[in-house]
Amino acid sequence: MFSQTVEYALRAVTHLAYVQPKSCSTSELAKKTQVPPAYLSKVLQALVRAGIVHSQRGVGGGMTLLVKADELAILDVVNAVDPLKRIHECPLRLKAHGKNLCPLHRNVDDAIAVLEEKFRITTLADILAESGGSVPLCDSDSDESVDIFDCKQ
Repeated sequence: MFSQTVEYALRAVTHLAYVQPKSCSTSELAKKTQVPPAYLSKVLQALVRAGIVHSQRGVGGGMTLLVKADELAILDVVNAVDPLKRIHECPLRLKAHGKNLCPLHRNVDDAIAVLEEKFRITTLADILAESGGSVPLCDSDSDESVDIFDCKQ
């Protein structure tokens, strides 16, 4: 349902929110989130342009979240990299339909609207606070579990 870009962006900001205010190098962030480094760099550029992530070059640099986790909605992240596409007119460009969506496309758009609203009201802090027996991006049952706090100061 979502693009790989959205998935990768959500992984990156979730990790950055979890370790906030620490910073992570792109290579460390790629390792922690299991995102290919070259692809992650492009995703991070979009997040920097959107004012969600800050990039600091050099020794002691890295990526940090600019927005507090309790102020950053999931929808902000999605919109920064690949916005949800609402259906405003017939995707088939049928003249008879015009702006009146058929039942199929109206229902699809209604579902997108529900998702959009859920993402608008859900913050990264909400995600991190959710109980469910697991920590985001961390395989706690494995001997090779990812230490999410192992980022640069």
